[in-house]
Amino acid sequence: MFQRIKTLLHRWHDLAEVSALSDRELDDLGMTRDQVERFVRMPADVPDRVVAMGEIFGISAEELKRDHNAWVELLETCGTCRDRGACALVLERGELSRPQDCGFCLNAAAFTAAAS
Repeated sequence: MFQRIKTLLHRWHDLAEVSALSDRELDDLGMTRDQVERFVRMPADVPDRVVAMGEIFGISAEELKRDHNAWVELLETCGTCRDRGACALVLERGELSRPQDCGFCLNAAAFTAAAS
């Protein structure tokens, strides 16, 4: 219970910092305030999940991150996923997992397109 309270306090602090960002700082990040706030709220493992899922589709982390806007969209989509359990099972299997195992993934079409 204490850890959950501590996590909530950290998140509250992070949101306060986002509110204090100037327009110039947001421009430097290449994101809107709403996008940054959504990132603060999303589970911390989302970037790792996106990279791992991309690898299942044959896409390297460097390729995923090459287009900043596309990367942000992948993260935002993953952050809204309701199939984290299915995702965890597929990612746990590592090299044994294939794109056809990822029908639940909201980013599957984007990964397929990027792999082409």
